[in-house]
Amino acid sequence: MPLSRDAALNIAKVLSEALPYIQQYVGKTIVVKYGGNAMIDEELKNAFARDIVMMKLVGINPIVVHGGGPQIGDLLAKLNIESKFVGGMRVTDAATMDVVEMVLGGQVNKDIVNLINHNGGRAMGLTGKDARLIVAKKLKATHKTPEMQAPEIIDIGHVGEVKHINVDVLNLLVASDFIPVIAPIGVDEQGQSYNINADLVAGKVAEALKCEKLILLTNIAGLLDKQGRVMTGLSLADVDALIEDGTITGGMLPKIGCALDAVRNGVKRAHIIDGRVAHATLLEMFTNEGVGTLITNEHL
Repeated sequence: MPLSRDAALNIAKVLSEALPYIQQYVGKTIVVKYGGNAMIDEELKNAFARDIVMMKLVGINPIVVHGGGPQIGDLLAKLNIESKFVGGMRVTDAATMDVVEMVLGGQVNKDIVNLINHNGGRAMGLTGKDARLIVAKKLKATHKTPEMQAPEIIDIGHVGEVKHINVDVLNLLVASDFIPVIAPIGVDEQGQSYNINADLVAGKVAEALKCEKLILLTNIAGLLDKQGRVMTGLSLADVDALIEDGTITGGMLPKIGCALDAVRNGVKRAHIIDGRVAHATLLEMFTNEGVGTLITNEHL
């Protein structure tokens, strides 16, 4: 059945609105952190894969960094290994690290690669151990209460932070028309593996490549003000003020931290968007309104 005139005009309007954005970003590299509901819901999974393929087909170079915390937790439970967290970070002993590598580097990474390829892309899965993509160091976690004179250093095992990103392997894959899909597992100078927060890895990859955009998919609508409204365009100073006055707190702070660091270190724009919305990535890339919060050091 043919489209109605109004439906056809609406499609034409959407495509026309996308044109200047495609022209602006063609040839540019975009890092997308993929996680939350978008990794679980089947409709959202397929929408995300199609978004990534679409970006590549119009000449943009997406790089995907993914999480997988719920999947790790599920397998640990099946193996009767208790999940422990300190300050929101998973305590990762040797047995847990084996599971992390199995789930992130195996199951989750290959599922995403397969999904993108099934939708017409050319995805290549990597962990930070491949070509020493992510050189890591052990993360020193601290804990402090008002009664303590100095912070307590807590050993949370194989949890790391990024020391260096080997951009050569990513540039090679992008130049060869592949879509890199990265599991956030790093390796130190001694060959020891580390579990690293996926938001942090995405931010550091974007910084190392001086990307045009960093997009972080979340399970909320974006950064909310004290009245629960989504805040859209924010400068670095705006975000610092929102942290200072307590508007941004708790679990959102680490995500905001990696977005701020990325923008301060050469990434033009960081977006925190609602991954519960189908095609959220395309909506953020190619429409005037978007579906989340923009953070930038550019004049708004």
